[in-house]
Amino acid sequence: MEPPDVPKSRVVELIAPSGYPPDEAVVSRGIGRLEQAGCVVRNIEATQRRYQRFAGTPAQRAAEINRLAQAGHMLPDVALAVRGGYGAVHVLPALDYDALRRRLAGAPMVLVGHSDFTALQMALWQRAGLTTFGGPMLAYDFGAPTPSEFTMAHFWRTITSPTVTVSWTVWPDDTSRKNIDAEGRLWGGNLAMLCSLLGTPYFPDIAGGILFVEDINEHPFRIERMLYQLHLSGVLARQRALVLGDFSGHRLTDYDNGYNFSAMLAHLRPIVGIPIVTGLPFGHCENKLTLPFGGLARLRAQGDQASLVLSQYPYLPS
Repeated sequence: MEPPDVPKSRVVELIAPSGYPPDEAVVSRGIGRLEQAGCVVRNIEATQRRYQRFAGTPAQRAAEINRLAQAGHMLPDVALAVRGGYGAVHVLPALDYDALRRRLAGAPMVLVGHSDFTALQMALWQRAGLTTFGGPMLAYDFGAPTPSEFTMAHFWRTITSPTVTVSWTVWPDDTSRKNIDAEGRLWGGNLAMLCSLLGTPYFPDIAGGILFVEDINEHPFRIERMLYQLHLSGVLARQRALVLGDFSGHRLTDYDNGYNFSAMLAHLRPIVGIPIVTGLPFGHCENKLTLPFGGLARLRAQGDQASLVLSQYPYLPS
């Protein structure tokens, strides 16, 4: 069902920097829903390319992103990732960051995706200073059998508003109830992708930020190991807060002996030395927020409630 506040006559250009979509029916549903909402969908051929497990060769995938920097190319309202998977790292060395910055900085265009797309977001921020969005993708979200009304409504509302406030309830087993009020640059995404680019020219140099992370099919000890990597490298100490999103798909065993997410958090909190807020509706989940990577955020948490006030990001004029 189309959310009542879906804007009409938006141009959506598909990009596929990572894996190819294996299910044509999902792609057709996603494109159909965008068209039913009044959107014009361009670059559908991105969903049809195949090269090994990727949506085309690295050169093809980089070219469709660099095309956004070309003066003769009409900018879309939304550049929407087809899906995640793996492969965005292939395109990073081939992007024309200077040209992308000149064309896109300050432009009313939204670049959005999540999961493996995090690699592209990090590089575009660090090398071009571009604010992008963690949010829905064509295959996972728009092409779902029943798309989430929460996800769709929040997506359209966020990208057509200069500021938005979101609220949520922290994890039930999160026993930390300290009041938090922090402001900083919002950034983050998939935890594995963040750690994979540490030490590279594409990892964001952000101090005083609010870092949000999510992942899928990762056991609590693996999540802890990656957070330790961010901690020991000095990344976490430079942030004002760490916000944990969705971490689904793992399965505990008898060997864990009670070592679950609560135990992991209890261990980490005194070590990382910054506030940790749980329960952010973002990640590989049906109901997800749309979050500006590089926007300004004010994080508040009290008791079992948390909120973000988001601003200073590109948005589409009404």
